[in-house]
Amino acid sequence: MNQNKIININAAVVFKLLWADRRKVSIYACVAGVIGVILAFGTPKIYKSTVILAPEESGGGFSGSISSLASMVGMNMKIGQTGDALYPEIYPDLMGSTDFIVGLFPIKVRRDKTGEEYTYGDYIQNHQRTALHEYPFVWFSMLKEKLSSDEDGVGTSHQINPFRLTKKEFGVMKAISSKIKCMVDKKTNVITITVEDQDPLIAATMADSVQTHLQHSITDYRTKKARVDLAYMEKLFDEAQKQYSIARKEYASFVDANQNLILQQYRQKADELENELQLKFTIYQQVVEQMQLAKAKVQERTPAFTIVQNASVPVKHSSRPKIVTLVIWMMFGFMVRVAMLAWRNKEEFIGI
Repeated sequence: MNQNKIININAAVVFKLLWADRRKVSIYACVAGVIGVILAFGTPKIYKSTVILAPEESGGGFSGSISSLASMVGMNMKIGQTGDALYPEIYPDLMGSTDFIVGLFPIKVRRDKTGEEYTYGDYIQNHQRTALHEYPFVWFSMLKEKLSSDEDGVGTSHQINPFRLTKKEFGVMKAISSKIKCMVDKKTNVITITVEDQDPLIAATMADSVQTHLQHSITDYRTKKARVDLAYMEKLFDEAQKQYSIARKEYASFVDANQNLILQQYRQKADELENELQLKFTIYQQVVEQMQLAKAKVQERTPAFTIVQNASVPVKHSSRPKIVTLVIWMMFGFMVRVAMLAWRNKEEFIGI
């Protein structure tokens, strides 16, 4: 019959060994602390800017009330909604899509202290500070790029094709995607957009730009059908207006040329032209009404967003304080030395 082994740690022995080895324990902790401080000062500060939006509700009436009550208890019931494929829960997926991120490349950004201006894609690729611990990966990437064929960079005259990105463009897209966060409260549908960057002004600029870009994307989707209908009605309007203008000129010319004639065939021709003119006018009038309705439909389908919190330039960075990094690394150095002592003196550390 197997008996469970009980492991006992002799605290007195552990303390005695640590006290005897206190010099090396201190050295390990101090060396690790120095490494932590070097890495902390070699890591760029990160600033965060946040925008909070509240989109309009698409449900209405009794069914909309049921949906609201359901959302209060955490249920996702979309009763009575318009059937849009874009609803707040998938906004994070929309913002992470290639087309959305590539659309942010040409946005103009400006540094807070120097005032230098770049496109956002060029800034991400060529003007970001590299953290100290990332240099080995950067050197490896540079070596790999030299051995591979040259590619166009971001921010040049090269036209970016979201369908087929180059390796550099894909890397920039991933870097931008990691800086943008979107969270949606499932109960209230409130959208929180957060953008991180090494420059506070650029962080605020991009937070505002991402919000605008998201609003435009949603508006374009929801009004697409209505805008197609409006374009079609505008085409019919141009044709109806042209036909009405031609009929009016023909009728006026015929009447002016034959106003002194009383022959029946001339009267019959005048009646035909007048009827044709009246028909063209009726069609023209109906098309005008339909075009106005189409314009109203576009306006109706345009979503409204309430900005709960605008983007603002952050005053303080959101990076981990250097003193915390120092403590963590000193604790790491201490634990490394304790682990070494425990391994060398495991019979004294642990009693079985």
